[in-house]
Amino acid sequence: MISDIQKTAEGKMQRSLEVLKENLSKVRTGRAHTGLLDQVEVEYWGSMVPVSQVANVTLLDARTIGVKPFESNMAAKVEKAIRDSNLGLNPAAIGDLIRVPMPMLTEERRKDLIKVVRGEVEEGRVSIRNVRRDANDHIKKLLKDKEISEDDARRAEENIQKLTDKAIAEADKILEAKEADLMAI
Repeated sequence: MISDIQKTAEGKMQRSLEVLKENLSKVRTGRAHTGLLDQVEVEYWGSMVPVSQVANVTLLDARTIGVKPFESNMAAKVEKAIRDSNLGLNPAAIGDLIRVPMPMLTEERRKDLIKVVRGEVEEGRVSIRNVRRDANDHIKKLLKDKEISEDDARRAEENIQKLTDKAIAEADKILEAKEADLMAI
């Protein structure tokens, strides 16, 4: 029972870290990456679909994303969708290839983005702590129902705390890496 609680807690903490990484990947740095256009949707045959489903999204160089629609009549729609996406991008069509250059980030904008990143990481830490609290509540319930001994409960809570410390340290590493990425010129 205790090992099940610990495995569940560890899995949930890992999922929290994955969600944190996912959220931070949406924060734009000065460098281009294809995941930046994942949330951009374009109208295709009456329904909204992600750009990656109607076009090939590649990196042309470190600061430029290339978007090549599968159908040539979609180029104008894809270009408009990227421009209207609130990402601050200004695509330029050259034939049926759409070039999306990454604008330089100002120092002020970098600091604002770091605040956003720190907020996301803090949400991740809170999520991890909530998992710890839930696991400890399960352990206390088992102790109250006399299904485990006090020594087992104490050891289990210590193990849960170690898992929590490890997950929060990983979140801090993710934060440091993202801050360094944002401050790189």
